[in-house]
Amino acid sequence: MSHPPRAAAPVALTCGEPAGIGPELAVRAHAALTGGLPFFWIGDPRHLPEGSSVAEIAHPSEAATAMARGLPVLPHPFPTRATPGRPDPANAPGVVEVIARAVGFAQSGEAAAICTAPIHKKALQEGADFAYPGHTEYLAALGGVTEVVMMLASDLLRVVPATIHIPLRDVPDALTAEKLETVLRITHAGLVRDFGIPAPRIAVAGLNPHAGEGGRMGHEEQELIAPVLERLRAEGLDLRGPLSADTMFHAAARDSYDAAVAMYHDQALIPIKTLDFDRGVNVTLGLPFIRTSPDHGTAFDIAGTGRANPSSTVEALKLAARMAEARA
Repeated sequence: MSHPPRAAAPVALTCGEPAGIGPELAVRAHAALTGGLPFFWIGDPRHLPEGSSVAEIAHPSEAATAMARGLPVLPHPFPTRATPGRPDPANAPGVVEVIARAVGFAQSGEAAAICTAPIHKKALQEGADFAYPGHTEYLAALGGVTEVVMMLASDLLRVVPATIHIPLRDVPDALTAEKLETVLRITHAGLVRDFGIPAPRIAVAGLNPHAGEGGRMGHEEQELIAPVLERLRAEGLDLRGPLSADTMFHAAARDSYDAAVAMYHDQALIPIKTLDFDRGVNVTLGLPFIRTSPDHGTAFDIAGTGRANPSSTVEALKLAARMAEARA
């Protein structure tokens, strides 16, 4: 995602699941960003690949100068060492504590933003009684908000799914006017505040093929989506649609908007993963602090092999710093 800016404070990178690829990606991201934006990793140094160049720090303010010596590490002791590919529930409380610690730094201004490495929900549930469906819900609770929006972003496309991890058959019931309005408002506000776009142009997909084709393929566009768009347009939001999703993502179409809002998970994620699979970044809009994350999981099957691609982590760190600059 182009060139990273220098943030006033460093970006905090959480360790994520220590048996996954997060630790090795932190080391490789540091190698890619040495001389670029400052960031620091919070976790147990024992979980980093053997022989890693590490610069332990006592406070986030030391990260910028430590970058030249190695990966800046703010130590957070865990009960056990990690075995790549084999999550240990005993380490789950530490994973949760690191996330909360990073959020604390962001809320105090000691970190410009947080970038979260992937977690393993099963291990967290077994070892820490983790009561949240995932990362995002826990971050929302820490931030004291109830409504957040997931955006996938790269240089080629920003896209938001209005509904996320639910079966396709449940989407029409979950897609209410209130839900869509909330997603559109948070997306618009995020583009202004975090991406520095003063008058965002948002393309909105229909739910059905050909955006319902005038009611012949469904009525959600006429009865639900269009009225919401009309109401928000009256307030000054630049919303295009409802549009046929199959014509929204070619190059000329993408040039006409700043972000696209899709109605369900695959309608949003297939285009960006096809266009920019390795460099997509997960962004949570609506939080009182900035949060990005690489758009992949723990990848236990390749953990510890050195085969993990750091591109998404690098882009997530760079985007977090740019968003902090825009918000500042």
